[in-house]
Parts: sequence; structure tokens; C-alpha cells
Amino acid sequence: MKIVLQHLTKKFPSRNKKSRGEVTAVNDFTFEIPDGKLVGLLGPSGCGKSTTLNLICGLLSPTEGKIFFGDDDVTKLPPENRGVGLVFQNYALYPHLTVSKNIMFPLENLKGAAKLSKEEMNRRALEAAKLVQIEGLMDRKPKELSGGQQQRVAIARALVKMPRVLLLDEPLSNLDARLRLQTREEIRRIQRETQITTVFVTHDQDEAMSISDLIVVMKDGIVQQIGAPQEVYDNPVNLFVAKFLGTPPINLFDGRVEKGMLYIGNDALFAAPNAPEGAVTVAIRPEGFILKEDGPLHCALVRLEVMGRDVSIVSTNACSESENVRSIINTENTLDLNSKIVRFALKPQKVFLFHKETGERILF
Repeated sequence: MKIVLQHLTKKFPSRNKKSRGEVTAVNDFTFEIPDGKLVGLLGPSGCGKSTTLNLICGLLSPTEGKIFFGDDDVTKLPPENRGVGLVFQNYALYPHLTVSKNIMFPLENLKGAAKLSKEEMNRRALEAAKLVQIEGLMDRKPKELSGGQQQRVAIARALVKMPRVLLLDEPLSNLDARLRLQTREEIRRIQRETQITTVFVTHDQDEAMSISDLIVVMKDGIVQQIGAPQEVYDNPVNLFVAKFLGTPPINLFDGRVEKGMLYIGNDALFAAPNAPEGAVTVAIRPEGFILKEDGPLHCALVRLEVMGRDVSIVSTNACSESENVRSIINTENTLDLNSKIVRFALKPQKVFLFHKETGERILF
């Protein structure tokens, strides 16, 4: 089931008594979510991603714009008639009901021709439980389950209705790091098996990039960039997207283009003939550094951090916008720890230029 959002806008009354205006949570969002794909809505807290999810499921009504499921206009359709499954951040399980009853609960509320027999409800609940691999826990209460198991119950409850669309609102934020990794892999497996169109809201860019077919990066209610995760990472359209994606974060420097050459301080990095002359922000991915004795970029060595297969060189540079510069190199590279200066060559495809004032990408 494809989802089409047309000029979707949501405004709320301002809570500031001195200002009677409105707050725009989602601003002119237009996007088509392909059938059977998993799309990650990504951005910092307050960017409008959860509001967008609530508009899709019908918990909020848009101020402007329309929502289509396939060819059906569902903009004014109540949530219970949209055929969506919703998984909340806090699981929202009924503590007095068993796992089986929690999963079955949406089916018990079906009325009229849609009403199911008890046998059919039990069969569907068991199928949903098997899909998330908790069929052996059906008689337990939520308090007897781990956080990851509770999350699986919530997902099974959303799937038992066989929804047209599955919506996940930061479903992993209450789990520890190892469980987050395991559960996000399970979500991806379930989505691929069911082929249900899924929208996954998160502020964690690692989660979004690892399981999404497409990611939508948002800021202040406005869509910044839409694309395949690797494409967005490799070709950010502006400084916000470049900074938001990547672990460790991208390194930022005050630079300039002078006579067709890109400089950081007095270091001439490489030719940038198509870039406009003047001051720019230079952004370099941590993996974009090449340790080289005669490299053009000079940094002051602080320390090494060994991370298994890779080494993180922590250094400083007077033109860096942050205290430290982080460069990821292979452990096979050698570095003289007694050296005070470390020199790098750069991978041009890992270096981005941005306008100082607007933050927009400069292609060179």
C-alpha cells in the first residue's frame, strides 16, 4: 500500500501568551512512500516527525494538505478505519492481560461483519506471535517480560489486524544498546516477510540508515532531504544533513577558496575550480582522511583510540569548529606516537563545501 502525502501541513496554537500566532510543526510535506517499503523519518526532537506519523494514522487532522492510501483519500477518515497498525515508544501494553490477550485485543473490538470467532482470533494471535518469535510467552503478563519481549508483543498486536500500513514511533528508545541492535534487525526481518508499508520514526541516524529503504531528514517541520540512506550520507544537500548523519560526526573547518584552490588555514588541500571564491565551511567525513607523511593537511596529534579493526586519530586544528578532529584509519597504518604533528591527504568524495551563511551545498 503506497502512501501519498500532498502538501501536508500541521499548525498548532502558540502557547506563548505574548505571541498569539501559530506554531508550524509540519510544513508543506509532499512525498510518496512506495508500496512495501520501510521509510525512516529522521530528525532531532521537535522536528515534526512524530506529528507526521500521527497525521498519517489519523490521531491528528492536517491544517492543510491530503493523505492517500493507494488511491483512497483518507484525510478525514477516523484512525480505526484507516487500517493502520501503530507501535508506541512506551509499548502501551495492558499490564493485567496476558501476552495472548494483549495481542488479541484489537480483534476483540471488531464489530458486525468483521467480527471474528474466538478460534480465529486465537489463530491470528498465534501467527503474529510466531512472526515476532514470542509464541512461547503467550501466558505471561507484561511485567514478566524483558523490554525487548514487551516490544515484540507491541509489534505483534499491531500486526494481528493485518494492517495496510505499519507505523513505528521511536520503538527502540527504551531498550539498551545490544537489545536495540537485535530488535531493529527483527523489525527489518518482519517488514520484509510481511511486505507491509512501514514508517519508522527515530532520532537515531544509525537506526534509520541500517534498516530503511528510504530516509526523510526533517528539521523544524521542513523536509531537508529524501533518498536512499547511503545516497543521503554521500551527497548531503546542506550542512544540517551532513552534520546529522554520521558516527563519529563529520569534521567542520573554516576554509576558503582562493584562485581555484581550497584552503584550510595555510594548507592548500586540492583544486576546486568550480567553487566560488571566498569563505566556505569545509566538512570532512572521519573516513575521508588518508594518513600520509607529505599530506597537505597539518593537525596537532592528541591521542589514538583503538576501536578494533579501525583506529581513531584524535587531533586538533586551529580552523576546526570543534575542539577535536577525528580521523578514522585502518589499523594497518602506522603512526609515530612521539610526533607532535600528523599530516593527512584527503579523499575528495568525502569532502563537502557549504555556504557560510546559508549552509547550502557548494558543488565543486
